[in-house]
Amino acid sequence: MVKHTGRPGYLQIADDLRSQICGGSLAPGSPLPSTAQLAAQYDASLSVVKMAVGILRNEGLVIGQQGKGVFVRDVDEAPVEDLAGEVAELRSAVQELSVRLARVEEQLTTSTERPS
Repeated sequence: MVKHTGRPGYLQIADDLRSQICGGSLAPGSPLPSTAQLAAQYDASLSVVKMAVGILRNEGLVIGQQGKGVFVRDVDEAPVEDLAGEVAELRSAVQELSVRLARVEEQLTTSTERPS
């Protein structure tokens, strides 16, 4: 059930399903319950459940098969290494942008200061 913690329901559902997948309760190849079943289980709307499943798809933990349902991906198939690499690249890019922004701010401050 989705709790009223201030954290969006779709994130709570995604977290719970993710922990079930990582913990082995939902084994690779097994289907997720239907959207309607998940909505009933979590006492949430269909759109909230769809958003949660969408997050898991984006993370590469589940895969949808047209007309069949959504299935847990095999861990070997999930692009975990790719995600780790992407996160490292993003961190590096953010660090570089932070340095560049600091330089621009310094230049703006210097150029807008007027001698008294």
